[in-house]
Amino acid sequence: MALFKPSELSKTELEALDALEGIRRQVRYVVNSAPKRWLGLMSRNLLASAIQGSNSIEGYNATFDDAVAIVQHEETLNADEETRLALEGYRNAMTFVLQLAQDPAFSYQEGFIRSLHYMMLSHDLSKHPGNWRPGSVFVRKEETGEIVYEGPPREVVEPLMAELILSLNARTQVPVVVRAAMAHLNLVMVHPFSDGNGRMARCLQTLVLAREGILAPQFCSVEEYLGKERMAYYKVLGKVGKGSWHPDNDARPWIQFMIQAHLVQAHRVLWIGRQFDLLWTRATELAAEKKLPERAIQPIVDAMIGLPVRNSAYRKFAEISENLASRDLKALVDAGFLQPAGERRGRSYSGTKMLKQIWKDIIQPFVEPEPFKLDAKETQPYLPGLAAN
Repeated sequence: MALFKPSELSKTELEALDALEGIRRQVRYVVNSAPKRWLGLMSRNLLASAIQGSNSIEGYNATFDDAVAIVQHEETLNADEETRLALEGYRNAMTFVLQLAQDPAFSYQEGFIRSLHYMMLSHDLSKHPGNWRPGSVFVRKEETGEIVYEGPPREVVEPLMAELILSLNARTQVPVVVRAAMAHLNLVMVHPFSDGNGRMARCLQTLVLAREGILAPQFCSVEEYLGKERMAYYKVLGKVGKGSWHPDNDARPWIQFMIQAHLVQAHRVLWIGRQFDLLWTRATELAAEKKLPERAIQPIVDAMIGLPVRNSAYRKFAEISENLASRDLKALVDAGFLQPAGERRGRSYSGTKMLKQIWKDIIQPFVEPEPFKLDAKETQPYLPGLAAN
């Protein structure tokens, strides 16, 4: 048996990878310069964006508010039961990846791949979580029911996955971005599970990158980008796969697509960090004007970008008691920054119009790089999962 193999990289592709490393060096610098902010709010928001993006590709459409709630182990406000369970499963798998990225003794094994799948789909036993698919598998276009891809025969799943695991553990000179992309491509094309293959492939790609010390998983994941570019993602997989298992097909379109995804997302992470710096600075000024404690800056920033603020999440973040959190939130209401809704356990707080207007005034446009085109395009500004509206 044989897997898809990467094409020899062109000069343009190598230059794009060099540019990507340059951007990631900048991300490392800003993360280290403000670790509490980046590893707190930014880490939470980027992880929520990855969870939201990857699950949206599978048809589980959740609001960014609910994705943040899932990351914080809070109750969702809008997601239905099936979507909530899918988000929780993916959160558990990504949390596992966050831990494994730091383990020097880790190696890829069949049991790990299957355990990761079980974490994602354990809420639905009909999808055989943790087990290879029992038979043939077909991918259908949701709108028409048309078969767009047929996985390889069931009897070759084990040998193909064994080869994939060997390739993941092998030492090679292939750039890690390309190795991670090929792991993603091969798992999707083998389609070893009854369901959840796309989520598994995207999660595996993030782990491959994180294991190489590129960045923490939430900072090197491209799942947010893939969620926003879902049709382009499907199109390139269709172009390379051509309807069934063809490992001799040229993988260059896929490699270019993934380099583009990483470059755009790295620029986006750096851009998001700059916007948060501006918001954090303004929130610090507002807290000082009202003589609020420094810990109150975090809920002010959340409220600025439109996220609900809850007592339980705030006290966990600030590491304070429930009573002290309640007093802080009341002070934020009295200061004109927050407005309450709901009662008792269901109470949450949203930013006032004045507070939300601040980030609309501060936010800067994001210019999306396109290494395989001659121009760049300016896109509507947004923070992870949120549009400026």
